[in-house]
Amino acid sequence: MKNFINSGDIINYQYLLNEINKHKNDKSDLSFIGKNKVIGLLFFNPSLRTRLSTQKAAMNLGFKSIVMNFRDDGWQLEFDENIIMSGNKAEHVKDAAKVISQYCDILGIRAFAELKHKEIDNSDKIINSFVKYATIPILNLESSIAHPLQALADAATINENINTNNPKIVLSWAPHPKPLPHAVANSFINMCKINNYDLTITNPKGYDLSKKITEGIQIINDQELAFKNADLIYAKNWSSYDQYGKVLLNDDSWIINENKMKLTNNAFFMHCLPIRRNVVVTDSVLDSNRSLVIQQANNRTYATQTILKELISNEK
Repeated sequence: MKNFINSGDIINYQYLLNEINKHKNDKSDLSFIGKNKVIGLLFFNPSLRTRLSTQKAAMNLGFKSIVMNFRDDGWQLEFDENIIMSGNKAEHVKDAAKVISQYCDILGIRAFAELKHKEIDNSDKIINSFVKYATIPILNLESSIAHPLQALADAATINENINTNNPKIVLSWAPHPKPLPHAVANSFINMCKINNYDLTITNPKGYDLSKKITEGIQIINDQELAFKNADLIYAKNWSSYDQYGKVLLNDDSWIINENKMKLTNNAFFMHCLPIRRNVVVTDSVLDSNRSLVIQQANNRTYATQTILKELISNEK
């Protein structure tokens, strides 16, 4: 594995799930793997789980880490080519990426969609620019259109809790006061396709995701109908894709509550966090013994540890 940008970079998903399980349960000293190695982490957007789990994973493998909150600490970067840099951007990514490659052995980048221009967001300009110009492996810590580390941790969580080979999984849109990107939902769908899970998406009309992502997946606009006999409910908000970046629905009719969960097959509840309590989901569901959100967060460390090991092994 040269880089980890999206789920398609994984050759053998089951192998990685087995490795995650080993990292989680085998407490052997693995600090030799990243000895004398440095991981750089560039955050263009806020983070809690991604930042801390990546640093912990790196520490477990013996890496040193360098962290920059780039919008506050770094020069503003230019990503367009062949441009006269007479504005407020002081450094071009082609220079920054090459410089960072001299300081670090792996580079993790977190840069969300701005939800203003669909074409720019779909090009994943920031992370792909670093892939183009850096000479070290690039790790996606959530980009405009993908969050494969979250999806890998989600798969590990499903693997730990659901014994059936083909669980009925429902990815449900849920309310949120702000327009949110599509990255988590996109990667969750791709992960389910790779693992041949029985996935249904439920969202209000006007909130369909990119047809390129949802091709072959059933989409139901009736949330309660979709929940019937489900084994797992994965909640996530995303803004409109067709009316790009817009919030079209402002009521609480799609909140996930106990009554809706009773329609399921005693389903587990998952969400990537952070979550707005009693907006996305009620306290009673989130705090129940069928909620897996804290386990998901814990698995972020071991998913990242597994990917870092793959990246640094390839780099050698």
